[in-house]
Amino acid sequence: MSIQIKYYLVAADALPEIFIKVAEAKRMMQTGEADTVGAATRQVGISRSAFYKYKDAVQPFNDMKAGRIITFYAMLKDNTGVLSSVLSIFANSGANILTINQSIPTNGCAAVTISAETSDMEETLEALIAEVSSAPGVVKFEILAG
Repeated sequence: MSIQIKYYLVAADALPEIFIKVAEAKRMMQTGEADTVGAATRQVGISRSAFYKYKDAVQPFNDMKAGRIITFYAMLKDNTGVLSSVLSIFANSGANILTINQSIPTNGCAAVTISAETSDMEETLEALIAEVSSAPGVVKFEILAG
């Protein structure tokens, strides 16, 4: 009987504090703010054993997007230039669009899926989502898969 690992996307404020501190300690070591695990764990206020227990299981979502293909779902108003402005936002972020799928507009809106390679993005995934979500004519924008 094999056990399949499942992943969940959970808001940071819903996580136990230990997971946030482990992620912060990992970040400190990656950026050079801390030279050792001991230094990083002391600075964030956790034990080394807690760090080692969770270090492989805790990963910020923004780090997981690197080198991945993410599929986004958008509901766009059927107005001239709305899709073009969304694609411009993707282009300016550095994401490489791989596929675009659009349904025939009904009730003044069209469903669109966009798959993009995210490894060369110059901004965070959260910034991309916020920018597209606030663009004129965008009714809904979210991650579908990835």
